[in-house]
Amino acid sequence: MNKHDAEKRDLFAITDLANEFSISTRAIRFYETKGLLKPDRLGSTRVFRRRDRARLILILRGKRLGFTLRDISEYLSLYDADGTRTAQVKLLIEKVDERLELLRAQLTDLETTITELTEIRQLADERLRNGTPEGETA
Repeated sequence: MNKHDAEKRDLFAITDLANEFSISTRAIRFYETKGLLKPDRLGSTRVFRRRDRARLILILRGKRLGFTLRDISEYLSLYDADGTRTAQVKLLIEKVDERLELLRAQLTDLETTITELTEIRQLADERLRNGTPEGETA
């Protein structure tokens, strides 16, 4: 099933979604137990609707961007509660700003670590070139 065909369908089996998004059925059931997805049931079979598929897209995007399941759940619950989506957009802005701040701090830390490791590597290379064993002074 290609993405375009999937968008036109109304009902999906758990394996349809798992295959489409390259995730396990176990992951989908996990999101269901967390209340993020709410499939209907036909007997013992889960039946997912377009709405569930759209929610799964948001869940996976949120996870890829580093948001917690709690953040994602809060965002999705606002989608259901606020027809204007104003609260949802405000929460999104707040969470994105928090995530950007964290990522920028991590980037600064990574740049510092890269600089320090580069210096250590250069010193080690110099010791090898000068024939000074580690731990001895020249």
